[in-house]
Amino acid sequence: MSRIQVRDIKKVYNHDQVPVHALNGVDLDISEGEFTAIVGPSGSGKTTLLNVIGGLDEPTEGKVYIRDTDMFSLKERELIDFRLHHIGFVFQAYNLIPVLTAKENIAFILQMQGRPQKECNQRSMELLKMVGLEDKVDKRPAELSGGQQQRVAVARALASKPDFVLADEPTANLDSASTANLLDMMLRLNEEEKITFIFSTHDQRVVERARRVVTLVDGKVDSDEERTPNNEQGTSN
Repeated sequence: MSRIQVRDIKKVYNHDQVPVHALNGVDLDISEGEFTAIVGPSGSGKTTLLNVIGGLDEPTEGKVYIRDTDMFSLKERELIDFRLHHIGFVFQAYNLIPVLTAKENIAFILQMQGRPQKECNQRSMELLKMVGLEDKVDKRPAELSGGQQQRVAVARALASKPDFVLADEPTANLDSASTANLLDMMLRLNEEEKITFIFSTHDQRVVERARRVVTLVDGKVDSDEERTPNNEQGTSN
């Protein structure tokens, strides 16, 4: 059953100047438990599509349904609340709050939901342990490596137990070892917790682990391929 339904999405920027057609009629269905990479050349519409799915950017035309909810029929406050409870975001630039510790950055999402402080603390510690950073609880972002910051960002995205996680170029600023560790962790969460991950990426290392690869060209779906990730392919004896 599709958790996310994207219907004939079009997005045009600069209407009054030189129009830029970022998306040109995208149709897409994402089911629960997918580990999907959205790929394509620069300017193909990957990030725009991710932002539209996440309700961060409103389409010029078309509909996005999440759990049968018409995202863009919601009022602004309703949309903010919907994102807060159902969608986790992981950004290329991490977007951690500099003055907060790793634990506080994760707890912040839960506090916004109005959760009791004890629950915020417990959930934050649980997630830091899950991403292997239980020894970095009181470290601020500037005291963490890029890979560590991105793992905190993933933990924050998972704090509210969202239906799915949108990750926009999450490995772009990471070295090979950090990328491998981050992707292995996400795959484990996908397999064990059934968390749906949708990536916008140029990174072949992400594509190699994806179970579905959607290619955008000129704002349209050019191909949509189900595949076996390289790390799951069997080896001959």
